[in-house]
Amino acid sequence: MFQNLSTRLGGVLDKLRGQGRLTEENIKDTMREIRMALLEADVALPVVKSFVEEVRQRALGKEVMNSLTPGQVLVKIVNDELVRVMGESNEALDLAAQPPAVVLMAGLQGSGKTTSVAKLARHLKERHKKKVMVVSCDIYRPAAIDQLRTLAHEVGAEFFPSTPDQHPEKIASAAIQAAKKQFFDVLLIDTAGRLHVDEEMMGEIKALHKIANPVETLFVVDSMTGQDAANTAHAFDQALPLTGVILTKADGDARGGAALSIRYLTGKPIKFLGVGEKSNALEPFHPERMASRILGMGDVLSLVEEIQDKVDRQKAEKLTKKIQQGKGFNLEDFREQMEQMSSLGGVGALLDKLPGMDKVSEAAKSQVSDKGVAQMIAIVNSMTPQERRFPAIIKGSRKRRIAAGSGTQVQEINRMLKQFTQMQKMMKKAKGGGMARMLKGLGGGGLPPGMMGGGKGGRSPF
Repeated sequence: MFQNLSTRLGGVLDKLRGQGRLTEENIKDTMREIRMALLEADVALPVVKSFVEEVRQRALGKEVMNSLTPGQVLVKIVNDELVRVMGESNEALDLAAQPPAVVLMAGLQGSGKTTSVAKLARHLKERHKKKVMVVSCDIYRPAAIDQLRTLAHEVGAEFFPSTPDQHPEKIASAAIQAAKKQFFDVLLIDTAGRLHVDEEMMGEIKALHKIANPVETLFVVDSMTGQDAANTAHAFDQALPLTGVILTKADGDARGGAALSIRYLTGKPIKFLGVGEKSNALEPFHPERMASRILGMGDVLSLVEEIQDKVDRQKAEKLTKKIQQGKGFNLEDFREQMEQMSSLGGVGALLDKLPGMDKVSEAAKSQVSDKGVAQMIAIVNSMTPQERRFPAIIKGSRKRRIAAGSGTQVQEINRMLKQFTQMQKMMKKAKGGGMARMLKGLGGGGLPPGMMGGGKGGRSPF
């Protein structure tokens, strides 16, 4: 996420970190490079000008010039300014209303509104224990209603039925009445994609807003459109009283222009980031954590929160006890570890939050793949229960059968078994509470074996 911006800014600031003295000249050079980095990231020009000027003013102040570590102080100033531009702190949904709290979703076609409705429903159910109903007022796009019905079933939200021959206002009114009668906490209303220049469609959503009287009106926008995302959000805000933004496809956005431009240009906070296709791939947007990620310092807090929310604690405790009692770590345990990793949004999402990932080459990162994890799970699934518990019996004919069953080659079976053996050795180090030794073993290779997607010998590239 925001890889290009992170690499450029990281390179600029690395030059400064070790400098014992800053001058007006090298500050001027630094500001020029920061300006270029932001423009290349497709940050809106007014934001770039404000950002650079604010950093320059503070950089020439006493706090930097009189500091013993001026380079590090300047890095902190850039970090603080990134936070300020993106909105200071996370702004959660305001659901303090007479139930049901109505949330209206608006945006352009193809921005990801329907999937965002499902992701938000899951987020509210799992993290906030809300009873959620969803309804589609999109009577124009073929299969839009069916798509939301399917997604609602997937995330465990109540779906209020609608049909393309109904009027959006009547659909919304009926859904609100149903949500009241059935004591739902939140009603999420999906709407048709529309352009802000389409007067008829904008008139429709204004009327919909008036009837629904939502506590939150969220603008869903594709982060890949860069500063255009901020411009369209601003245009929609002229017609609708937006309360916040959901930035979708952020996991595929190497630039970051939208995230850095939206709050400054619209005054509206980014409330969530869509970071993948899975229904759990929605993150609350924390400006301070995002600034830390952009500057290559990771986002350990979000990682810890995800682990707490998504890792099956009972399975983790069961494995811990098993290891502490000296019982063998087998392929069933190995598969569980791979599945837990997938539940965290995949290997890429996991690595994105680790400090220092901006220094890792793209070639090395490409070896760390979700495909590799999925492949290993498929291999273990193709084994018999006896083979999973006693991997030593897996020889020639068994390997050929497992390869055929999992759609892989025997070489890949050998590689996976080698990675399993490495992990098994690390687990033995943890026996009897020797977790420090295990962590030391992890530190040597950087990442546990098994996270690698088929690099030479299955070794970590880190």
